[in-house]
Amino acid sequence: MRVAHLTKRFFGSLRPGGPSAADAAFVASVLEPGELMLWARMSAPDRRHAVGVARRVGGASDVTAAALLHDVGKIEAGLGTFGRVLATIIGPGRARGRMATYLRHDILGAQLLRDAGARPLVIAWAAEHHLPRERWTVPQEVGTALKSADDD
Repeated sequence: MRVAHLTKRFFGSLRPGGPSAADAAFVASVLEPGELMLWARMSAPDRRHAVGVARRVGGASDVTAAALLHDVGKIEAGLGTFGRVLATIIGPGRARGRMATYLRHDILGAQLLRDAGARPLVIAWAAEHHLPRERWTVPQEVGTALKSADDD
C-alpha cells in the first residue's frame, strides 16, 4: 500500500504547474496571512497535494488549514522529487544534510507555523501528522479525518 502511494505521489510530483486559480482562491479564503505566506513558499507539487487533502477532508476552516499546511516544513530542505525519493529510501538516522532536514519536516513545519502565528490546530497537525495516533494531541476524529484525507 505504501509503495503504491509513494509511486502515485512520485509521478504526480513530476507534473509541472501549481494549483489552479480556483484552488488558489480557495486557499486564500481559508488561510490567515502568515499561513498563506508559508503556503506560497511550498513547491507546486506540494501545494497541489495540499489542496487535494484539504478538499477531501472538508470541515471547519482550522481543519482545512491544517490539511493545507501539514507538509510546510518540506520547504526547509529545498529538495526536489528525486532528492526526496532518495531521502525516503535512506531513511531517518542515516540521511544527512538536506535529506535529514526533509525527514524532519514535521517538526520544522510546526516551528515555521508557530513563528508565523498560525492557529494551534494547524501547528499541532504539522508536528503530529506522522506520529502514531496514540501520540496525537489533536482530537482523534480530526486527526483521523486528516490522516485519511492525506492517504499517507
